[in-house]
Amino acid sequence: MDNYVEPFAGSLAVLLERPAHHSHRVETVNDADAYIANLWRAISAAPDDVARWADSPVNEVDLVARHAWLVTSGRERIAQIEGDPDFFDAKVAGWWLWGQCSWIGSGWCAGTGPWVARDGLLVDTRQLPHLGDAGQGVNRQCPHLGDAGQGVNRQCPHLGDAGQGVNRQRPHLGDAGQGAVHSSGDMTSGGSGATTATWDSAAHWRRGEEPLVYGYMRALQTRLRRVRVCCGDWSRVVTDGVLSRWGTVGVFLDPPYGGDVRTSDLYGVDGGDIAGDVRTWALDHGDDQHLRIALCGYDGEHEMPDSWRVHSWSSSGAYLGGGVGGVNRKNRHKERIWLSPGCIDERPSLFSTSRDSAMGGTQP
Repeated sequence: MDNYVEPFAGSLAVLLERPAHHSHRVETVNDADAYIANLWRAISAAPDDVARWADSPVNEVDLVARHAWLVTSGRERIAQIEGDPDFFDAKVAGWWLWGQCSWIGSGWCAGTGPWVARDGLLVDTRQLPHLGDAGQGVNRQCPHLGDAGQGVNRQCPHLGDAGQGVNRQRPHLGDAGQGAVHSSGDMTSGGSGATTATWDSAAHWRRGEEPLVYGYMRALQTRLRRVRVCCGDWSRVVTDGVLSRWGTVGVFLDPPYGGDVRTSDLYGVDGGDIAGDVRTWALDHGDDQHLRIALCGYDGEHEMPDSWRVHSWSSSGAYLGGGVGGVNRKNRHKERIWLSPGCIDERPSLFSTSRDSAMGGTQP
């Protein structure tokens, strides 16, 4: 394809999984959440700065303090990201990413909780209603406990639901103090062999080595070198001007779930029937043969013509049990991707990888 557009960028999972030879094409991503857009811009421009701010062990006190800072001062610092296509803030990006790796479920940086920072103290506006900040701070819950001490130095973190709220939870401490770093490959050299490394930030620096997070950020910078990162409403990147000039165009649409299938604070930026609006756009443009449209949703969420093919898949369900995102546990087998008539159906061959086979070999 000559052009790829992802209006709901999130973790960039689809873009980052595209074959490497597509990276020289025109690629445009967008997310309405300024924290997400700021992260990708900052990594593209200053990966070492992002790594420096993100390189920190998990600490509950830091998690609460940085969380409160991000939804106040941090949010103010990145307010100009929508108006300035070159703007980014590496500190906000690094701390936001570090928090995502210390957090589980929704609620990170939504700023809808009762706890706010006042004069260097964290106070509960429910107990002090005269403060007038109710619902504008963070929620206090125990952070996720299981990989404490690893922070962002594990793998490229999954950011699919990133920037969706602020809840206080305990860090994941199951492997506390071990600092195991498991990587699917040598990200700094592009190697494909599985590697296992032990991370100790101080020891790395004493030996003149950098923590692995620096290599991760630089690898992402290389991949994002020519990717255009927008921040705003999804419809701005699917206009005729964006789509009509570049030959064949792949459009991957993964809007917020509609209806009653998600928790109220699942998305950092939400409002209205976004999924319905996206479906309408897809239907209006589905017969355009130079567009290859993929629309994501739950089974039964989108009524599409018979000319559209549908691919069924199941999410892993990781971290979805208990009281965190339990609604997703019930729906994890309902995931669907509807493919427009213009999509090419490349059947897996004898030499296809297992990943290609699992996805039906279809590249939107």
